[in-house]
Amino acid sequence: MSASAARRHFLFRNDQGTIDAATWRANAGVLVLAAAVLTALWLVLAPYTHHDLKTTAFIAPMTILAFTYLMVYAFAVLLIAISFTNLGAKRLRDLGRPTGLAGLVPLLALFSGAAHWLQPQVSDVISVWYVVGLDVALVAAIVWSVVELGFSAGRG
Repeated sequence: MSASAARRHFLFRNDQGTIDAATWRANAGVLVLAAAVLTALWLVLAPYTHHDLKTTAFIAPMTILAFTYLMVYAFAVLLIAISFTNLGAKRLRDLGRPTGLAGLVPLLALFSGAAHWLQPQVSDVISVWYVVGLDVALVAAIVWSVVELGFSAGRG
């Protein structure tokens, strides 16, 4: 295993060990950038998932591409969430905080994404205020994570 592969394994594939704030900032930024790029591509392909057989052919290449990408995207988002949690656990351990808090941002991000997807489909059951509440909680968790994990001095 190369040094860079061993480093990625240490940072993203397990929650053991500790890291400093600069390492957390750099690697959390990589994960956020990857998620942003994948999400931007999904936003481009998402309209092709609405397939009306009255107006388009039964086998529509862009629809197949969009749903195939959706499977890859969902898998990648889960891997990014796991990697972010492992990275945060290392940093929280360095700060002497409970490592269980590392999953707060990914969990709220997944809940918020699910609420944004579901609410328009069942707007008579789920108020838009639930979505807003989840978004506020997500933003608060992100701000806390960036301040606490990205800039606090650890035990070293």
